[in-house]
Amino acid sequence: MLVVGCSTSEIIGQRIGTAGTDEVAEMVFRQLRELQGKIGVQLAFQCCEHLNRAIVVERETAEQKQLDEVTVIPVRNAGGAMAAYAYKNLEDAVVVEFIKAEAGIDIGDTLIGMQMKHVAVPVRVKQKSIGHAHVTLAKTRPKLIGGARAVYEQTKENESC
Repeated sequence: MLVVGCSTSEIIGQRIGTAGTDEVAEMVFRQLRELQGKIGVQLAFQCCEHLNRAIVVERETAEQKQLDEVTVIPVRNAGGAMAAYAYKNLEDAVVVEFIKAEAGIDIGDTLIGMQMKHVAVPVRVKQKSIGHAHVTLAKTRPKLIGGARAVYEQTKENESC
């Protein structure tokens, strides 16, 4: 699952949450759907802080991942233009409170970390912005747990006592 946090306001050079537009949301949505078609990822769109950063997904995704639906309809002024656009244009969209995505795209510093699996690590890319918005990509990896004797790569030397 790929979580997308997107401030359309930031893309057009305005402060987050002040100038969201459907036109920008449509452009971003169209590109993400194209990516989805190429790699088969499930898309999840983060709402703004006014909806506690809830997530818009297709009902099929919510059912597959056993996510609990919440009752709210994202709109531009409560949810954000991107989440509102996704809600209207995904197939049978629902809103869920939490997810644990394997990857994420944060467009405009929307703080997607709470929707990512542990441990999130940055993905370095050449494109650092979309319009005026700062872009951060992340992926996740399993936690490294243990202590002084913990081993993270299997070799012949660490297979025996």
